[in-house]
Formats: sequence, structure tokens, C-alpha cells
Amino acid sequence: MDSIVFLNDLNSSVSIEKGELISYQKDNQEYIHQKGSKGWRKSDDEMFPVIGPTAKNNFRVHTKNGDAIQDQHGLLREMDYELISADKTSANFIKKYKKDTEIKNSKFPKKSTEEFLKWPFDFTFEKNFKLENDVLTIDFIITSDENMPFMLGYHPAFLLSDTGKETLEAGNEKITLTDIYKAGSNAFPVLGTDKIILKNAIKNDVEITTDGFNNFMLWTEVDNMLCIEPITQYTSYTNQKFSEKNMTLSKGKNNFSVTIRVL
Repeated sequence: MDSIVFLNDLNSSVSIEKGELISYQKDNQEYIHQKGSKGWRKSDDEMFPVIGPTAKNNFRVHTKNGDAIQDQHGLLREMDYELISADKTSANFIKKYKKDTEIKNSKFPKKSTEEFLKWPFDFTFEKNFKLENDVLTIDFIITSDENMPFMLGYHPAFLLSDTGKETLEAGNEKITLTDIYKAGSNAFPVLGTDKIILKNAIKNDVEITTDGFNNFMLWTEVDNMLCIEPITQYTSYTNQKFSEKNMTLSKGKNNFSVTIRVL
């Protein structure tokens, strides 16, 4: 497929590389962390079918179809998107997985003992972008057998001023970058809400709203970028066992949505 897809609408533009959101600009101001800059090596990613590290569970997730082998944040990120369609304001991508297919683990051998990952269910995972009225909406559609267990997280990284002065608001909660640093690799939880606002020190504020997630977690180790991650479950409070008892069960087709708006 084409390397980069470009969307344009009114005063905004979006660039998508192989399904990854690499740029979202409004009035020529960038709001997405740029790969190659200090911080995370990506601009966005997905966490599926699990969120969080699985090493404490010997990289195993128990399901009614048998034990799956999963590394941190799941196997979806090891698969490539296929472009379904694109026009001036929208682009649709898909990943298809056949149960028990072994997927090469990029973390092996330096960060993992597992060379291959697998999942005991078929699924398709769609990621659809829409730029309309200068607002970017990203829809996720998961199609699988009913009652397939899963967790889902979206993992975009936002560009910051590199001053350390940004704050966030979620309802009555106010969060600083210092709060997020203290949370470390567990990431800072913001639970039971579908909206968060990044209060930017030098640019306009950014509002992220969601449908179907109802939680966020926040992570960074640097002042120039921040991952604001909608999640279905936060897995870092306890030594949670990775089993379907702690996961969402599929309805057969599950829809989730993230909207990014520059205020």
C-alpha cells in the first residue's frame, strides 16, 4: 500500500503511515509527537488483546480456548495494517488474524523469552480515520467470535512544549507532568471518564474524548511528549493474573472511538 496517506479539511491536515497517525496539524501547528525526537520511538499504536506487561504471568493468558502467548501490550502491534480505502478526508485500515497463527515477537531475545506470540481466536481489527470540521475521529471495530476475551488500548503520543509546564484536566482532577513521572512505567491512571484535556503551555489546548473505553492512562519520561492512552482496563494496580475473568468479553462486533479536537 502507499507509504503515507494524507487527509485535509478546512484548516487541518493529517498524515498516516501504514496505519500509524504520524501528524495532526491545525493552522500549521503540529500536535503529534514526531518519530525520531526524544521520547517514544512511535507516534501511535494499539494495545490488543492485552494491556500491560505479561512477564509476571510467564507471558501466558488463560482463556477457554487454551493458553495464549502474549508479550507486553499484545500481538496486534506485531502485525501490519492493510489499507482498505482512502479519500481526501478518510482512511480505513484492517488487520486480520487467524487463530493460533504464530507471530514473530520483535522483543525477542533482548526483552523477552518468547520468540513467537499467538492467540486462540480469529479476529479482524479495523482502524478508521475521519477528518471533519477540523476534528479527527479514529474508530476501532473488532470482529470476532462472541465471548472472545480482550483488552483494548489506543496509544497516541502528543507533542509538548518541552518546558514541563503542561497540565491535564479530567473532570475535577488536575494532573501535572510531575504526577505522571512519579507513576513511572505503571502509567498514571485516569479512570471512569471519557474526556481529558491537555492544557498546552505554548499552543492551543487539545481535547480527547472517547466512546467505549471509559479510562485513560498517561505516560512519559520526557518533557517534549506525552502518551494519552484510552484504555478499557488499567492493569497496574495489582499483580493481576492475565485471564479472561479480568477482560472484556466480545459481543461479536465491538466498536470504540477516539476524537481529537484542538480547542
